[in-house]
Amino acid sequence: MRRCGYCDFNTYTATDMGAGASRGNYANMVVREMRLVRDWQLVHGIEEPPVSTVFFGGGTPTILPARDLVMMLDAVRGLWGIEPEAEITTEANPDTVDERYIGALAEGGFTRVSFGMQSTVPHVLKTLDRTHTPANVEAGVRAADRAGLRSSVDLIYGAPGESLDDWRDSVRTAVDLGVNHVSAYALTVEPTTKMGRQIAAGTLPKPDDDDEAAKYEIADDLFAAAGLEWYEISNWSRPGYESRHNLGYWRNVDWAGLGPGAHSHYNMVMGSSTDGDAANSDAAGDVSASVTSTSMRGWDIAHPRMWGMAINDGRVPWSGDETISPTENLEELIMLGLRIREGLDIGRVNRHIEAVNRAQDAAQGTLRIIDDACLTPLVGDGLITLDPTTGHAVATRRGRLLNDAVIERMFGAVGL
Repeated sequence: MRRCGYCDFNTYTATDMGAGASRGNYANMVVREMRLVRDWQLVHGIEEPPVSTVFFGGGTPTILPARDLVMMLDAVRGLWGIEPEAEITTEANPDTVDERYIGALAEGGFTRVSFGMQSTVPHVLKTLDRTHTPANVEAGVRAADRAGLRSSVDLIYGAPGESLDDWRDSVRTAVDLGVNHVSAYALTVEPTTKMGRQIAAGTLPKPDDDDEAAKYEIADDLFAAAGLEWYEISNWSRPGYESRHNLGYWRNVDWAGLGPGAHSHYNMVMGSSTDGDAANSDAAGDVSASVTSTSMRGWDIAHPRMWGMAINDGRVPWSGDETISPTENLEELIMLGLRIREGLDIGRVNRHIEAVNRAQDAAQGTLRIIDDACLTPLVGDGLITLDPTTGHAVATRRGRLLNDAVIERMFGAVGL
């Protein structure tokens, strides 16, 4: 396996991993971390309901044997319990799985595979340093179909040298696979990656915002024509096939992140201190209850050797944490609500604003509720619509393309 040129994930060589976190021992170490995290939760009075989703990702978990993924899933089941209809997903590089591997996942309780397709055009795949072929993706999807697993594919648009016709070809091929879920992300170039250095040196052109916007519109049109509806800015699915795990992030539920560099999030943890695999629970806490409480985020040590040493010492391997204030919770509620198709519940937000105003010192200033003076200009500019049934503010396609600007205007209107 090798790291793709655009990839900014937390990746290391086998030598970097160290004996404790080596590929052969990695699953055992994650299980040990689970036990430490579960003990920490109990000490802090966090009694989670059974897990509703599990997601193996943040790279190529299928580089591990299928039995290791199943063993980690079994440990989640033993420590937290798993809902009967839970969604259990793994990401997969098409080069790393075959019929037998996918069959073992299905037998072990997995329900879904997300394949890293990225593109179907050879020169684009080469630019992205991807080694798989479109045929590999199709073989993986068909194997998942036969095993009774749901499939999703991930696409990336905006790669240097990718034409509009190249992108149309990728989208149409994804649709023709018959998958019920597609994620499509604009290429983000980080300066520390191989691609970032090539762009800085002038050997590759920088992605163009207008080009990426045009490709987003192409994808949105073609997906909609095939019956795939957007439910989050970068995600489309047939009704009922949304990624429940992804929606958990956008709805700000609790989740436990496991593995080097993984992040965790807990609502209503008072005074606590302490991309990888993750588990979350839809029932872990209504965001409406958490906005006026303190919550927290913690993140694992990034380097696997140091991560493994912490586990061997019997410590939850967090390298840091942050307390999320009631005002920051409110900011996240607005930001996340404007990303999803169900939209931002204006009534709920205003109730939270009033609660924050009552709770905070007058010297901190008073937040303003969201009213017609805020919403009417956004509607007039074609950035949001107001759902007459729910009262939610829902981003239009233009609003999705200009999501950061919509959030900034909403923040400004509220006084955040």
